[in-house]
Amino acid sequence: MDVKLVNPFIDAFITVLPQMGFQEPKRTNMYVKQNIVVGLGVTVIVGFTKEIRGNIAYNMTENTAKYIASTMMMGMPVDSFDEMAQSAISEISNMLTANAATNLSAMGHEVDISTPSLSMGEHCQIKLGNDSYLVVEMDIGGHAMEINIAVSHQ
Repeated sequence: MDVKLVNPFIDAFITVLPQMGFQEPKRTNMYVKQNIVVGLGVTVIVGFTKEIRGNIAYNMTENTAKYIASTMMMGMPVDSFDEMAQSAISEISNMLTANAATNLSAMGHEVDISTPSLSMGEHCQIKLGNDSYLVVEMDIGGHAMEINIAVSHQ
């Protein structure tokens, strides 16, 4: 994978999350994995089409998802990962991916994104593509989220 395609996703986190009331996120690790993402509890998948093709999967525990949903709802307690919390996670995933797509467009790449698809369950397996993909681990206020990036330039 071209490293130039990774920075727009990290930049999206650093730009969007502080605007939503989160502490500045930090990249904690980066590594390559093979084509299967193993769910940590909540995973949101967004597809890319046109010049940049592939998928991105935001993968997190349910506790992290509830923390993110709570922060997005101005600190309202989120005791269960209900419809409102699910909607908040899908929306933040959409915002992050749209910002990354804007960053990719600014680099001269024509790109469209799909509607986010939310999956729940620990250990569920999601095939992102036929090749290896890059995992970027982010710390968001003491909560971990994986950005699984399986995109390529066509």
